[in-house]
Amino acid sequence: MKKICTLLVGMLSVLLLLGQPTDTASIFTESEYLRWVKAWHPLVKQANLLTDEARASLREARGGFDPKLYADWEQKSFDGTNYFSIGEGGFKIPTWYGLEVKGYFNATNGVYLNPERNLPAAGQAVAGIKASLVQGLFIDERRAALQQARMLENINEAQRQNIINDILLDATTAYWDWVTRYNEVRVIEQARDVAAMRLRAIVASYTEGDMAAVDTLEAYIQVQNRDFDLNDARLAYRNAGLMLSNFLWLENDIPVEITDALRPPTLDELELSPALPPMAGFLEAFDATHPLLRFYQLKLSQLDIERRLAAEYLKPRLDVEYNFLGDGFRFGQLTAPDNGGVDNILLQNYKWGVNFSFPLFLRKERGKLDLTKIKIADTDFTLQQKRQELTNKVRDAYNEWQNNRQQITLYADVTNNYRTLFNAETIRFSLGESSVFLVNAREQSLIEAQIKLVKLQAEFYKNENKVIWAAGRLPTKE
Repeated sequence: MKKICTLLVGMLSVLLLLGQPTDTASIFTESEYLRWVKAWHPLVKQANLLTDEARASLREARGGFDPKLYADWEQKSFDGTNYFSIGEGGFKIPTWYGLEVKGYFNATNGVYLNPERNLPAAGQAVAGIKASLVQGLFIDERRAALQQARMLENINEAQRQNIINDILLDATTAYWDWVTRYNEVRVIEQARDVAAMRLRAIVASYTEGDMAAVDTLEAYIQVQNRDFDLNDARLAYRNAGLMLSNFLWLENDIPVEITDALRPPTLDELELSPALPPMAGFLEAFDATHPLLRFYQLKLSQLDIERRLAAEYLKPRLDVEYNFLGDGFRFGQLTAPDNGGVDNILLQNYKWGVNFSFPLFLRKERGKLDLTKIKIADTDFTLQQKRQELTNKVRDAYNEWQNNRQQITLYADVTNNYRTLFNAETIRFSLGESSVFLVNAREQSLIEAQIKLVKLQAEFYKNENKVIWAAGRLPTKE
């Protein structure tokens, strides 16, 4: 019986070691892991390209208001005769309010020059302005494109955050699976050490004639079963590490595989929150903070710009152009001592024109406007549905999180009760009042309870991340 008492003390010592890892590996925390994922994961970097895309689109739209230089030269010569030479060069400057300012210089000569192209001998400088008085007065394609491009920055940012939100949910799920498998390995390793210690004590007792040979066989079978379970647990832990490695990359796009130099935290090293934050905090300012809802809201604003532009085409087109003409580069040249140069510019040396058009049935324009309104209604319906779905996702995930917290408290007591039963059965066995079979049965129930508690504790952190993900806030979690 002395060997059995030694067995009891040894097994109780091993049980006390649970939660005290003996390896020297560094703990790989969730916050450090998420910083790594957000910094180097290819899909995160791909999502970040949306920011660059929006900036490029904005630059392209701003190009619609860039000043433009141009030059044209046309000449015809035949049989030694210069029929005509016509040249024009200048610039155009579009402005935000639908006005276009331009200045250019004309030069012409030739035997067969069209009379309307006759110019002063020094050529002719022209300064003019063109304005849309009805259609295009408040908005046109260039202004609409620029407004939509500015909005695209916010749209792409919302889309980027939503993509990262989904990536980080998958990443945290892989992380807590890794934590779960590690803690399961520790539970089974402990059980295997206890079974091996029990086997040694029973074999020693058998050699002293205190126990039957069949007890040694049963104890040995238990060690074999523990070895079998431990091999499966270690395999699951290695595979969980490979799944975790899918999210680990270096700066130069080189994948990283997790090694034994890093280990997950034991669940005993983590402190569960005694109370959950209120659900209202996750739904506060939901429309303004959730990236997917912001995406649809901004799409509606972008479509509203498209609607305003489509409505603008229902108006008639009326463009007016006025050009001041010079003799060479001289404007307002005096033709008589009593004549002012301003009169020459405004009332004599000028060229003007007006352009009017209006489709009689407006079928194309009305069809375009109707299609835009349909897009707006469709997007608005989608926004309403997404808002309801996401709100219920937050509530659903929060309910699971809350229930999970209660289940952990309950099952921690269950596990302690199983441990008490196992310890009691071990004491009875050491006193000769129990059997190896009963000790093994009590121990198996304890192991199953410990593994179930491990899964519940890891599920707690998964559910926490699900709530944050449903609220659209995982990208801000550190």
